[in-house]
Amino acid sequence: MSKSRLAAIDIGTNSIRCIVVEVDQQGRYMVLDDEKATVRLGENLAASGAISPAAFARAVDAMSRIRKLIDGLKVTEVEVVATSAVRSASNGGELVSVLSRELGREIRVITGDEEAELVARSVRHNFDMSGKRYMIIDIGGGSVEIMSAVANHVESCFSLELGAVRMTDKFISSDPVKETELDKLKRHVRSELKAAFGDNRPSVQTFIGSGGTITTLASMVMSMRKQAYSTSHGYEVLRSEVVHLLAMLVRKDIKALRSVPGLNPDRADIIIAGLVVIDELMRYFGANMMLVNERGIREGLIISCMKRLQLLPESQTQRNWKESVLEFARSCHYDEPHSRHVAKISLSIFDGLAKEFGLKKNDRRLLEAAALLHDVGYFISYNSHHKHSHHLIRHAELFGFSPREREMTALIARYHRKSLPKKKHPEYERLEPKDQQLVSRLGGILRLSDGLDRRRSGLVEVVALSRSGLTFTLKLLGTEDISVEIFGGNAKKDLFEKAFGGMVAFEM
Repeated sequence: MSKSRLAAIDIGTNSIRCIVVEVDQQGRYMVLDDEKATVRLGENLAASGAISPAAFARAVDAMSRIRKLIDGLKVTEVEVVATSAVRSASNGGELVSVLSRELGREIRVITGDEEAELVARSVRHNFDMSGKRYMIIDIGGGSVEIMSAVANHVESCFSLELGAVRMTDKFISSDPVKETELDKLKRHVRSELKAAFGDNRPSVQTFIGSGGTITTLASMVMSMRKQAYSTSHGYEVLRSEVVHLLAMLVRKDIKALRSVPGLNPDRADIIIAGLVVIDELMRYFGANMMLVNERGIREGLIISCMKRLQLLPESQTQRNWKESVLEFARSCHYDEPHSRHVAKISLSIFDGLAKEFGLKKNDRRLLEAAALLHDVGYFISYNSHHKHSHHLIRHAELFGFSPREREMTALIARYHRKSLPKKKHPEYERLEPKDQQLVSRLGGILRLSDGLDRRRSGLVEVVALSRSGLTFTLKLLGTEDISVEIFGGNAKKDLFEKAFGGMVAFEM
């Protein structure tokens, strides 16, 4: 199958970033490289109006390195854009000319509206927001793009010069920051928002945010929660956490900031301004939660390039979580009939327990995903394949799953065989108690269901579930002798019994 290698380069106010991907004919892509160079084009830009000679030189050096990278990886198509700093700098045109020669390709300087559209494309590709009103924001070094959206339709779009580097240069000069500086910054952000939106301020509950400030925020919150997910993509951050984190950071000087867990030392000097902007945005629009989009402009460029080259099938524009799960499962060459049958049994048991035990619709989705994926670890090895399944799922790019949901799905799948959940299992131990209980319950259902398809023949259906005292009775329907399946169910009912506090019996 032929594959194409594409690159997207974003020349921003704080950094130049390049992503290289390999795309197949089905529109699936794999990231081969993700390069970042912190060049600070916006350094002192507000005061001087021009990109400094030092920043100019850093950008040329970074682009020279990127040219060697994409040539070495044999990239065939490159999309390159420059944003806020280059747009506003008096010598921005000169920099574009020099960098274009260095790269050997044309660089486009895009407007704030074009930035916003690229970010929106990335959001539509990564999040299922059907039927919901939300706000998309991208916080760069120079500007902030703000889009109000319903489902897949962007209602309004604004580009405001409120980027983290620009706000730091304009308002923060003390170390640690002074209260008067913070007050001036907050008033400025509020004034800009009021001027842009006037009386047409939409009220939303959820933001979807991208940019370095957003991903850094997620990393710090993850450290505060003592979580260790493999990615922050889809991570949920509450406004209360932004408020508490900002209150803690403003008391620190730059040396102390550089040692804050989750905070990249290169971003320590601009993080406070960035978080003030986030806090003011969430306050202004009444948002309580931020979903993190790790991709942003560069992925928007990749998607644009894929569409131009007709490498993005129409089906990719309407993604859903189940298709994503099945696509990943098929890439691991899973046993589809067995996995689908185990999922069917699992959901039958779940539906019989949901009301009594307060199980939710989203819990059902996690169980179904884990059931479909529980044996993907065979792709690596039969031995310890439950552990391999856990590893593969927690690192998979599953559409519509937050890092927490992906971790829980991976653990539910892990416990379909062998060891029960234990405190010495670090991923399980890091979960909150309520999530540990849910993993045990859903893992118990999956483990039992897998036992009831012992011969992988789809012979058993659970047609009813009843409870009398401490006994859960599962009424089974079999198309032939199912004694082996009942044996398998009895052998794998241990986690279910422990998690639900009762005994399991089977009835024909």
